[in-house]
Order: sequence, then C-alpha cells, then structure tokens
Amino acid sequence: MTKTVLLTGASGYIAKHIALQLLEAGYHVRGTVRDLGRGAEVTEAVRPQLSDDSDLAVRLTFVILDLTEDAGWTDAMNGVDVLMHTASPFPLDQPKHEDDLIRPAVDGAMRALRAAHAAGITRVVLTSSTAAISGSALPAGDTSFDETNWTDPTDPDVAAYARSKTLAEQAAWDFVRNDAPDMNLTTINPGFVLGAPLDQHFGSSIQVIERLLRGKDPMLPDIGFATVDVLDVAEMHVMVIEKPETFGQRIMAVDSFQSFKDLAQAVKIAFPDRKMPTRVAPNFLIRLLARFDPTIKSIVPNLGRVDKIDNARALATVGRGMRQARKAAVSSAKYLIDNKLV
Repeated sequence: MTKTVLLTGASGYIAKHIALQLLEAGYHVRGTVRDLGRGAEVTEAVRPQLSDDSDLAVRLTFVILDLTEDAGWTDAMNGVDVLMHTASPFPLDQPKHEDDLIRPAVDGAMRALRAAHAAGITRVVLTSSTAAISGSALPAGDTSFDETNWTDPTDPDVAAYARSKTLAEQAAWDFVRNDAPDMNLTTINPGFVLGAPLDQHFGSSIQVIERLLRGKDPMLPDIGFATVDVLDVAEMHVMVIEKPETFGQRIMAVDSFQSFKDLAQAVKIAFPDRKMPTRVAPNFLIRLLARFDPTIKSIVPNLGRVDKIDNARALATVGRGMRQARKAAVSSAKYLIDNKLV
C-alpha cells in the first residue's frame, strides 16, 4: 500500500527537492503551504523533473497550515504515515526581535509533532541544521563536530537562527522522550545547502551565490560553512524513512567545510567571464561595514572560524561519498546564469 508523507513547508527550496524525490520513490505527498497558490508553484516546479507525471494531482496534494496557528493540523494528519517537518524560517538578516524567529520554529515543530502523535503517526523526520550542532565553539578536547555536539542556546554569541534551530530540535527530542516514546524520530542536520533550485523561488543560501555573481562586494569575508548539495539533503530525507538504524538518530548532512573564497573560486573557474570578488577582506574592515549592513553584522561572530566536521554518519546513511560542495556552488551559479537572474 502506498504511504503518504505530510511534508511541511513544501514550497521551500529544500522541500521541493524532497517532494520530487518522495514522488520518484513512490510515496504520495501532502504538502503544507500558507496558501494554495504556493501549492501550484510546487506542482509546476516538480512536474518537469518527474519520470512519470501521470496522476500527479492524486499523488501530490496540499493543505493550508500555519506554524503559528493550531487550526488544521489535526485534519492534515488524517491518512498520513510519515511526518516530514521541514518548515522553519531561514533569514539572511538577524531579526529585530529573536523571538520572531524562535517562536515559529519551536512552536511549529511542536504543533506538528503533537498532531502527529495524536493521529498515531510513529515515523517522523525533522529537518534541523548544523546550526544546532556547531553554532557555538567546539568543546575542549573535541577535534571535530559530530552529532553528539549541541549548540549552547544560552551563549550570547549564538545567532538567533542557530538558537531557533537548537531549541526546536531539543523540544522535539524532549517531546519524543517524555510524551511519545513510540515515535521514531530522525533529524537531518544539513549544513549550508547549495545546488540548482527547481524554480526561481529559492532560499537564502542561493541568494549568497547570487550576491557573489553580482559582484556586489569588492572583497569576501573570512568566513565559511559546512556545505552540502541539496540533492544529498533531499535524498537523505527519503532514504531514512525505511531505515530502522536511523531511528533515534541525528544525522549531519555535510560534504565539507568551504570558505567563501573556496566557493567563489570554484564559481569563477567555471564562469571566468563573470566579474566577481575572490580576494578576502581584512576582518577589521568587515567589522566596520557591519555597523551599517545588518547582513554583514550577522556574520561577524564567524570571522576566521574553520570548523572540522565529522560526517561519518551521513556517509554511512547514504552508503557512498557526498556530492562535492564546490560543484553544488557551481550548479547554483549555472542555474542563476542560465535563467538570466544575474
């Protein structure tokens, strides 16, 4: 019997890739959106990529739900076998009030989990982030970040986004531990996600590549991220559904740590005619610019930081090497250039 997956935040950049891979794997997908127009957007994004788009209106359906509202969650779970909760805000700028980011992330995760538990759904895959693992400094004695590490949400240097992802994931594990011991939860913790989007409604990470291609900044900040291809992230979400060995696990979806310079050089090599920065700015200059640009201000705590990442669990999950992060940056740039978006 065909299983149905409730995919929250279905119109997101990663979620569209997940929806496509779920459909290709034979699942029915019920996506949550804030309005049905976004549902049509998802359908049109995945349709050209499907090997068979017959009966798509049956296999891919949508319900209107809001992370901050109780209405509709109970009905949305009817007939669902798996909850896949991807919905969570990811801004480039720091919010004026961090609760504007934290509360939807935490409350949304809990609404989804409580409704799933009430409906008897025992398989849950939740999209978290490496921000919940490596958002604060590596503990003394550790040589690399892995799934045993947790960001300290009380650390004043932790950004609001990292705090929101940490608190939401902790709330999910606490709920399963204390209130739903029969629920099999797996969290996927992606790093900085790159790769060609399925349509022109893409997320903040692709906007970083867009900013590089536009040459908006004369130099690059000395920062980097644990980076991953969106195809690996989506594939991992689908693979773990039927893998009992992943139940109760956090899985950090990462290929490698890449500096902005690494990513920019990869894109520059692929597109040598593009005028874009590859030089690294001195840290004092970035701190000065941060006084006037909120986007730059949000990266100051990460200046000069290089994280060592242990992705052994991800490799074991997919059973192969991860797609190369630099190639994901190039495919992001190619999409933007081919679609005349830069």
